[in-house]
Amino acid sequence: MARTMGLLERCEELFKTSNLYEVLGVSKEASDADVRRAYYKVSLQVHPDRAQGDELATEKFQALGKVYEVLKDKDQRAIYDEQGIVDEESDCLDQDRNWEEYWRLLFPKISLADIQEFEKKYKGTAEEKEDLSRLYTQHEGDMDQIMAAALFAEDDEEPRIRGILQDLVDAEELPAYKAFTHESAKKRSSRKRRAQKEREEAEELQKEMGISSNDSLEALIKRRQKSSEHGFNSLIAGLEAKYCQSGSKGSSKRKGKK
Repeated sequence: MARTMGLLERCEELFKTSNLYEVLGVSKEASDADVRRAYYKVSLQVHPDRAQGDELATEKFQALGKVYEVLKDKDQRAIYDEQGIVDEESDCLDQDRNWEEYWRLLFPKISLADIQEFEKKYKGTAEEKEDLSRLYTQHEGDMDQIMAAALFAEDDEEPRIRGILQDLVDAEELPAYKAFTHESAKKRSSRKRRAQKEREEAEELQKEMGISSNDSLEALIKRRQKSSEHGFNSLIAGLEAKYCQSGSKGSSKRKGKK
């Protein structure tokens, strides 16, 4: 019988690091609020409804839920900090737990209007620059991957995002990956056409479903579950993870060692 992979091993496989803080992009000194905020941000990037092109999205999403469970629990976090181990038999790391339902319970009251407000405050900040730097390094300058994973990265935002990254490359704060510095015009054009098509489909479905900015993410997800409409998952991806465009632009015990 095959051995079940522990959380730290799984994180190494999925996120290229077994450090739970690095998985969420926070420091070891992060407050509980910082950990929760980071979990929300990173989990949106791999939410199964959004990252449909990532075959490992569901597994990443589940692993992130477990990472958050460890770091939000005072006792488990203390053990991890001191010994670098995770209690794999803890009830909170139950393999059969519904992690998408858990996520909805944590963030049920967030409306699309709330997300749009967060977008305004997020763009242009040091936090955004740090997030883009991390994605640039993680994907070795591949703009397809960066634009797919970055928050609020609609196609019309690409010049601004590329400019931020180019400035960091010019300042030698980021390596000059060839995939970024020598990206072909054909690849850029293909990405733009793909994004335009996805946005048009999302806007059309948004109108058909009568979704307003006052709807909560929980309500949107429930409506998705009741709908058999083709492409509804893409709509939720556009609304929940791409943050819904408004106007013209449009959530003895075994131990694992660190």
